[in-house]
Amino acid sequence: MMNSMIIGKYVPGSSLIHKMDPRSKLTMIFLFVFIVFFANNALTYSILGLFTLFIVASTKLPPRFLLNGLKPIIWIILFTFILHILVTKEGPLLFEFGFLSIHEEGVRQGIFISLRFLFLILLTTILTLTTTPIEVTDGMESLLNPFKKIGLPVHELALMMSISLRFIPTLMEETDKIMKAQMARGVDFTSGPIKQRISAIIPLLVPLFISAFKRAEELATAMEARGYQGGEGRTKLRELKWGILDTVILAILIGVGIVLLLFRS
Repeated sequence: MMNSMIIGKYVPGSSLIHKMDPRSKLTMIFLFVFIVFFANNALTYSILGLFTLFIVASTKLPPRFLLNGLKPIIWIILFTFILHILVTKEGPLLFEFGFLSIHEEGVRQGIFISLRFLFLILLTTILTLTTTPIEVTDGMESLLNPFKKIGLPVHELALMMSISLRFIPTLMEETDKIMKAQMARGVDFTSGPIKQRISAIIPLLVPLFISAFKRAEELATAMEARGYQGGEGRTKLRELKWGILDTVILAILIGVGIVLLLFRS
C-alpha cells in the first residue's frame, strides 16, 4: 500500500493541466481551499464535485491509478465520516442501539465533510502529479516574490516546500522496505491488540529517521557540490508564461465559487 502513495510524485504528460503555468495551479489550489467551504448542501457539493471531475478528467490520468493512490487516504476519510456520525446528535433519530445513536444530521455532515476532504486531497494530488518539483519551486517563488521586501527568504522557503513534497513518496517507499524487512523477521503489523501494534511500529521509526537524515545529508552534499549558494543571482532555464488556458481555468473556478455562494443554504 505504501508503494501506491502518489502524493508528491510527478507523471509526465501533455494534458491541459500539465500545460498550465505552475503559478495558476498553485493559485487554483489556494482559491479552492476557500471555495470548498462555500458548499453546504447537496446541490453545491454536486457542483463542486463536477468541477473536481472536470479537473481530474483534464489530466488524462487513468482513474484506477488515482484511486489506487488514494487508498492510504481513504481510511482517514472513513474515520472522519464515522466520527461525525457518532458525535453529531442533531436531526431525526435514524438508528439506536444501546448507547449508540445515529442522527440524520450526523450522516449528512459526515458525507459532506468527507467529500470536502476528498476534493481537497484530489486537487492537491493533481498539482504534484502534473507539476515537476522545479516548476513548483519556481511557481511558489514567483507568487511569494512581493514578500522579499519585508525580508522573507522566498527562494529558500519555496525550495524547502518543494523538497518536502518530493520526499513524501521517497519516505513512503523507505517505510515500505523497512516494514517488509521487519515482517520477514516475524514482526506483525496487521493483527493483535492496538498496544501490540504500537509497540511494533516504534522500532520502525528509528531506522526511518536515520534514513531520512541520511538522505537529507546526501542532498545537502549534492547541492553544495554543484555550487548552490541560494537564490541570489540565479537564472532560470525555463521562464514561466501565463497563458489564456490559465486565465480560463481560474475564471471557471471563480465562477464556481460565485454559483456556490448563490445556491448555498
